[in-house]
Amino acid sequence: MDRELLLRARAGDREAFELVVLAKGEPLFRTALAILGNEPDARDATQETFISAWRGFAGLRDLERFDAWLGRILINQCRMALRHRGRVREVPITDSTDCRADLAAGPQATDLPPVDSSSDFDAAFGRLTVDQRALLVLHHLHGYDVREIGRWLGIPSGTVKWRLSRARAALAAQLARQ
Repeated sequence: MDRELLLRARAGDREAFELVVLAKGEPLFRTALAILGNEPDARDATQETFISAWRGFAGLRDLERFDAWLGRILINQCRMALRHRGRVREVPITDSTDCRADLAAGPQATDLPPVDSSSDFDAAFGRLTVDQRALLVLHHLHGYDVREIGRWLGIPSGTVKWRLSRARAALAAQLARQ
């Protein structure tokens, strides 16, 4: 993201912030959709992310951390959306075929039991925590490497590796329950 654009947006320039929203909106929406499983909740989480970002932008000191800061806001909005539902329920994910295929082709494929249908995968995925879903979505659906995910979430790469491994194990356990 252009530093000058972020500086203008942080200073309160609405047009600059609109450009930030245009640049970041679709990837954030796709991530929220994959985590939450439905468009209305994903749209709300994305919108609330940008509202929170606008309100808190002046307090962001390090513009190099903008993506990580925005990513954390989105993940927190997804958590709140699930909490608002009253319970974590099984939700279908968008592009589950792509995520399933990528997981099945990767080096961790031997850890995953066979899946009979996309609905089985969606049900298993829907029972994961928001953090587990986010890691799997960012890595397998969006193709971010461990370093990029670490920047996006504001955590060290080693922590991403460990949490990604735990998320895969949790998914394998849920798939085995099917």
